[in-house]
Amino acid sequence: MKVYAERPWRLTRQIVADLVLAGWSLFWIWAAVWLYHFVQQLAVPGQKLESGGDRLAANLTDAQDKAQSVPLVGRQLGAPFGSAAEAARGIADAGRSQQEVVANLATVLGWFTALAPIMLALVLWIPFRAFWIRSATAAARIRKRTGGAELLALRALSNAPLRRIMDIDDDVVSGWRTGEPGCVEALARLELRRLGLRPGPAIPSA
Repeated sequence: MKVYAERPWRLTRQIVADLVLAGWSLFWIWAAVWLYHFVQQLAVPGQKLESGGDRLAANLTDAQDKAQSVPLVGRQLGAPFGSAAEAARGIADAGRSQQEVVANLATVLGWFTALAPIMLALVLWIPFRAFWIRSATAAARIRKRTGGAELLALRALSNAPLRRIMDIDDDVVSGWRTGEPGCVEALARLELRRLGLRPGPAIPSA
C-alpha cells in the first residue's frame, strides 16, 4: 500500500497536509480543554452554596440536639432548629445540583468544541487521501506488470490535462493506438508523475 508519494514535491505536500491536520486537531483539543476549565469556574458559587449549606445544617443540627436536651420544652425548642437545618440542607443540595449542571455543560461544550472542527477536517481530508492511496497503490502495482505501461498510458489519456498530453506528441492518440513505445512510455510516465510516483523498471525515466 502506498501511503506517501515517491516524488519530493508531492511527498512534501502530503507531509505538510498531515502536519497541518495534526496541528489543527491539537489546537482544538487544547481549546476544548481550556473551555472545559473556564466553564467549570461557573461551579464556584455552587461549591460555596454546598459548603455553606452543609456547615449551617451541621451547626443547626447541633443546636437542635442541645435544645432538645432541655427538660419538658426541649422538643418544642429544637423544632425550629430542625426546620432550619432541613432548609440549609436544601441549600447545599441546590449547590450540588448547580455544580452537576455546570459539569455537564462543560463536558458537552468541550466535546463539541473538539469534535466539530476535527471531524470537519477529517471529512474533507480522508476521502481525498483515501482516493489517492487507492489510485497510487494500484498504479504502483500496475507499473511492475508486463504491459502495465499500456494501462497507465490509457489512464493518462483519461485523466491528464490536454495540454500535457499534447506536449508529448501532436497525434498522441494515434501513437497510443498503434502501440508506439515512446508515446506509450511518455503517457505512462505522465500518469505516474500525476500521482507522485516514479517510473517503474519497465518504464524509462524522463
